[in-house]
Amino acid sequence: MRDEVRRILGIEDPFEQLRRATTSITAAQEEVTELARLRRRIIEDLRRQGLSYADIAQQAGLSRGRIHQIRQQGPSVEGAFLGAGSVTIVTPLKQEAIKARPVVAAEDVAGSQRLGELARSLRLEPHFENIPVGGEIDLNRPNLLVICGPRISEAVAQVLKQDTRFQFQRADDGPWTLVDRESGTVYRSGQDETPQRDWDVAYLGRLPRPDGEGSLVIFTGIHPQGSLGVVDLICNRISDLYSEVRDSNFSVLVGTAYDHETNEPDHVHLLTPFHRLENS
Repeated sequence: MRDEVRRILGIEDPFEQLRRATTSITAAQEEVTELARLRRRIIEDLRRQGLSYADIAQQAGLSRGRIHQIRQQGPSVEGAFLGAGSVTIVTPLKQEAIKARPVVAAEDVAGSQRLGELARSLRLEPHFENIPVGGEIDLNRPNLLVICGPRISEAVAQVLKQDTRFQFQRADDGPWTLVDRESGTVYRSGQDETPQRDWDVAYLGRLPRPDGEGSLVIFTGIHPQGSLGVVDLICNRISDLYSEVRDSNFSVLVGTAYDHETNEPDHVHLLTPFHRLENS
């Protein structure tokens, strides 16, 4: 019998016992799911190295049929791009211009819900959270997906500064831009051009947490339409993204052409190569 079970059995308060048992079951289920994802990833990696299912089965002490079952029924390995077990999807509250109420951009609401649906399809449990007006947030937590830029949160700005290649910078005439320091290219949103066009640029990366004890996924467009473009990229091409970067730290810039009326992405593409960052 596991020590945790013994501890729960020893609790006298039945309500506390019920809470602890429920929490432990949830954690155990998440652990089983992630171990199953790991098994599938190992089998896929060994297959890419040229080993047959029979070779893998023999060396692992399992039947060939069991190896096939793990490969076909285990949780999708690309779920690791988002996190493990459960993920927290964070969007910022912004001050409404007219009534000064805190609101969330419609594109951020749509994007967080789509990411939540994707997480569930990958057997991850999504949770949702807002950065309050003022931008204060604890980023030293596992499995964070943060949809926010440097203008809204200083904590987020400090994390983004770790990327020495791609940086947000204000143009001389005021608007934010994204700069590729390696190539010298300055990317400007179509909303900030003359004449305007329905196009935006966004940053997507996995960067070290402030405490250096892990990483977080962070992305944001210069405008909300760019953020929604990144969501579209993740939801439709997560297998490609995972194959490219696995769970390592990286950054890349993403361009989004969007519908003028709905702000929905029409065409999303990578503007730069993937930039590899040192892992924590």
